[in-house]
Amino acid sequence: MAQQVVVVIGAGGMGQAIARRVGPGARLLVADHSEEVLRAASEGLDAEGYAVTAQPVDVSSRASVTALAERAAALGEVRSVVHTAGLSPVQAPVKAILAVDLLGVALVLEMFGEVVAPGGAGVVIASMAGHAHPALDAEQARRLATVPADELLDLPLCAEGNFAHSGAAYSFAKYANLLRVKGAGRGWGARGARINSISPGVIATPMGREELDGEHGAVMRAMIEASPAGRVGTPADIAAVAAFLLGPSAGFVSGTDVLVDGGVMAAVATGALG
Repeated sequence: MAQQVVVVIGAGGMGQAIARRVGPGARLLVADHSEEVLRAASEGLDAEGYAVTAQPVDVSSRASVTALAERAAALGEVRSVVHTAGLSPVQAPVKAILAVDLLGVALVLEMFGEVVAPGGAGVVIASMAGHAHPALDAEQARRLATVPADELLDLPLCAEGNFAHSGAAYSFAKYANLLRVKGAGRGWGARGARINSISPGVIATPMGREELDGEHGAVMRAMIEASPAGRVGTPADIAAVAAFLLGPSAGFVSGTDVLVDGGVMAAVATGALG
């Protein structure tokens, strides 16, 4: 029986939680742009008994993502692909967010859609911010969902000058992630595989804490207080949903998004936030 491979791109809090949840018995291929973060995560997982292979990756580079996909396929059957890598508005300017959070997702969907094994599944970590972005018209949405990754940033609606600040680019990129997952569903399905996304709310990771300490922290805390859950999410909350989407119980679920925000967007939509 071939070795099953679980690929986790982004070795931060959510990536590690998902790796621990779905990695037992498989070969874990863990990737991150930061070699320091990658080394710490892989050494920690290895010490806990996981079979880990580490590889640096720049998700905004086709060559780098291709190399990662080829490494995954060489290790065995690529059964699970989890893409958590991303930049938040407090971490990067507009150009970097479009390159990593938008183009990076598109490249991962394309390249791993060529190596995922029959019966496999993938999960992209998007954001509740994507649900707050105004809907595009049907033709704009279709193009954003389906143009080849290498043409994505050349679309007029993806021009850097369209975004007044990093937060606007982030919301747009995460909205686009939902569309890219829909667009990728058919290609993954042709290989007998599934692809979905998760849109987390505020999660207690280093990135989440940076956002809470940033200029919009007060608004985010108000959202949390108005939500049904009334708390910040944990990486384990996201890992539980990822495990479901990657597993056989979600065999009829593909090309869709699961909003895991403690009810924040429901509170916003119903006026509970004020």
